[in-house]
Amino acid sequence: MITVIIIVLTLIAIYLYNTRNFNYWKKRGIKYQKPVPFFETNTENFLLRKSYTETLTNWYKCYPNEKVVGFFRASIPGLLIRDPELIKRVLITDFAHFYERGLHPDKDGIEPLLQNSFFAEGDLWRLLRQRMTPAFTSGKLKAMFPLIVERAKHLQARALAASWEGSAIDARDLMARYTADFIGACGFGLNAGSLNEENSAFRKLGQEIFEFNFKMALTTILKDLVPTLTRSLKYMDRVENQVFSLVKQILEERNYKISNRDDFIDLMIDCKNKGSIEVESLQKVKPDGKPELARLELTDKLIAAQVFVFFAAGFETSSSATSYTLHQLAHNPEAQKKVQKEIDDVLSKHDNKLSYEAIKNMSYLEWTFKEGMRLFPSLGYLARKCTKKYTFTDLNFTIDEGVFIIIPVQGINTDPQYFDEPLKFRPERFSPRNISETNKYVYLPFGDGPRACIGARLGLMQSLAGLAAILSKFTVEPAPETKKHLTVEPKFDIVQNIEGGLPLRFIER
Repeated sequence: MITVIIIVLTLIAIYLYNTRNFNYWKKRGIKYQKPVPFFETNTENFLLRKSYTETLTNWYKCYPNEKVVGFFRASIPGLLIRDPELIKRVLITDFAHFYERGLHPDKDGIEPLLQNSFFAEGDLWRLLRQRMTPAFTSGKLKAMFPLIVERAKHLQARALAASWEGSAIDARDLMARYTADFIGACGFGLNAGSLNEENSAFRKLGQEIFEFNFKMALTTILKDLVPTLTRSLKYMDRVENQVFSLVKQILEERNYKISNRDDFIDLMIDCKNKGSIEVESLQKVKPDGKPELARLELTDKLIAAQVFVFFAAGFETSSSATSYTLHQLAHNPEAQKKVQKEIDDVLSKHDNKLSYEAIKNMSYLEWTFKEGMRLFPSLGYLARKCTKKYTFTDLNFTIDEGVFIIIPVQGINTDPQYFDEPLKFRPERFSPRNISETNKYVYLPFGDGPRACIGARLGLMQSLAGLAAILSKFTVEPAPETKKHLTVEPKFDIVQNIEGGLPLRFIER
């Protein structure tokens, strides 16, 4: 009997804890998604019926007249931002109130591999960002380009072999192999062999990082519900040792000295050799109100964490964006012809070879890629967390520290208020004459402000080179099994993916 009473009291306590904030938005007069105990407003996502991006997009569409919409992430209040001016404030103007992403529920218990420039918070993020920013200058990117060209040739060869067989190619798998090969070369100084070897260890590592199983789902839910009590649970435990061992091996082989490969490991060694990093603290102030100084030594584990995010972020986002762009071109042959004509014209002026300068001159190709990312952004939403009490003066309400902020990129990108006939594929939208300051904060595939994607230019350059390599040699067409209207994989969270791949025919030109 006592056991039953304890169980009942425990369940009641959990219920009360879980529902303690459910009147948060009602008190502030903000329209909000009604929560369900334990599932809050994420029922469809928890039950794997819809991806989180699809859920957020639905909320965006349900409140067309609201600038903000309330919701709940576990028991934490969340705010969906629908207005471009408010988006600008969150990402840039009032960044001091929103410098955290809030993707990891327990920032003090963040696991080693997630201590990188994407997931890190506060002073750790600022220290890493300051030291790593010089690694992505135009000069550094140009030095990496020969590695990209070599991988682009391998990409052409693999597509050609499949084309001769007359079979459809999964564009998603093909571009993932190209991306893994590129990251192996530019990130690790390795020949990953992902394009030529069916069982490439590097390709498998990429797949394993994004593998979603029952344990991963349970970990995600528990960390949202009770973050501090589930600190020992890890998202990345299955690949942690592999990444640490690989990076340690490479560092030791180079004797912690720059190898002149101009890859990401060299850049990290250079960062480490510069000594301790020092910045003004975002989190701590002196009695006189001035910020304290925050310091950091770049350890081997921190280097491994940065290499991990270089791999993970680049692998999934780039392969998703390039393959979706090819899918759209297969269904829009007129746009494809324009892209191919531009590629042919530009390459004819550069000895018919891909180069850094040639890619920079392929403006229509860039518009095409941007249009693909508009319709299906790799990151379907941006996340921030309020770090200190903040008042939306024109809306006359205040939020507390800890409130989760969401910018629904996919929803905004397909809103007819900002994009005429938003579901149509029209690269000309991104012609300079069609771009204005008024819609600057409604197209955010790489984010904006101090926490914008640090590798955006590298990702763009590598993606355009891959697309140019394919489209200079092949025309892509729908295969018999190709679906025009695609289904989003519901189990993926931050990065979007397509269920069942993207089969296409690659016809040699």
